[in-house]
Amino acid sequence: MLFAVSCGLAVANIYYAQPLLDTLAGEFGIGQASVGMVITMTQICYALGLLLLVPLGDLVNRRRLIVTHLLLSVLALVIVGFAPTGIILFAGMAAVGLLAVVTQTVVAYAAALAAPDERGRVVGLVTSGIVIGILLARTFAGILTDLAGWRSVYYISSAMTLAMACLLFRVLPRYEQRKAPLSYSQLLRSVFALFLQEPVLRIRAVLALLIFTAFSILWTSLVLPLSAPPISLSHTAIGSFGLAGAAGALAAARAGRLADRGLGQWTTGTALALLFLSWLPISFISHSLFALIVGVVLLDLAVQAAHVTNQSMIMSVRPEARSRLTAGYMIFYSIGSATGSTGSTAVYAHAGWNGVCMLGAAVSAFALLFWALTRRRTDRLLNQS
Repeated sequence: MLFAVSCGLAVANIYYAQPLLDTLAGEFGIGQASVGMVITMTQICYALGLLLLVPLGDLVNRRRLIVTHLLLSVLALVIVGFAPTGIILFAGMAAVGLLAVVTQTVVAYAAALAAPDERGRVVGLVTSGIVIGILLARTFAGILTDLAGWRSVYYISSAMTLAMACLLFRVLPRYEQRKAPLSYSQLLRSVFALFLQEPVLRIRAVLALLIFTAFSILWTSLVLPLSAPPISLSHTAIGSFGLAGAAGALAAARAGRLADRGLGQWTTGTALALLFLSWLPISFISHSLFALIVGVVLLDLAVQAAHVTNQSMIMSVRPEARSRLTAGYMIFYSIGSATGSTGSTAVYAHAGWNGVCMLGAAVSAFALLFWALTRRRTDRLLNQS
């Protein structure tokens, strides 16, 4: 549970800005069509962190690595909170994104500590903390922005991150993993080598790219129609939609247990079908907020279930390289999130909410098709391993 909470707190730092895009656009003079770049910047740097920082978990002590990343995150959050110009804002957001990859170091640490027959459940629990942190970040940011301005979000988060760093330093088990006999440059090259050597990693990474593109298409652009007439909701009300998404993510926590029982493919197919269907109620945003809530729950349930199943599968491929496997997989997650953020705001500016929903449904349909085409091969590879 401590791993899950720490992951949720760390990853929330790169999602606080999503319900604040209209406010940031107004204060820093950023156009509506390009304001999604605030999120894209953090996701690009998150991808860099996945490549450059997460593999270190196979090389150095993960306990010290986690605490160091959290302490540096405190500094980055303070920079964002004090940002007087757009340039400094983007620089601070870049640092926040780079260091938020500590969540994936924690996931690999948790997987290493778990018994083999419980690894899916443990990864599911910790990953639930990540997804819930992503979603509740919107609620937290919306409420604080209405009460004390958007900068208070980053000041308070920096204080909570500092407290978590101190707590983890005191209570994390002094577990010494088997370290990879590689130099840092060899370690980085081995991330790419794993892609060439492990087809399961490649297949599941492509699925991660697609599901998180769809996820980001919804959550990056959702603030735009909800804050504009005729709906005109407050930041608090917009942020509260994250609670609905968190309910869906919690419901998907059992996906890890299903993977432990050998039902990972069934879970994936069901999740991707729900992801595609969720865009129908989401498209009714101007007619019914209840329909939107139903769609949000379905979408986040689907994304979380598929994500947990993906991670459970790749963690079983190379036990000695879990940090690198996580890094390689999550790079595609980050690319998907960045693509969805940029694409959704651009589509919204030119085609409105209906255009956003069509884009999300198309990406979701492609994910379902890709899974269907690769299902038998994945089953065969997993049985061989």
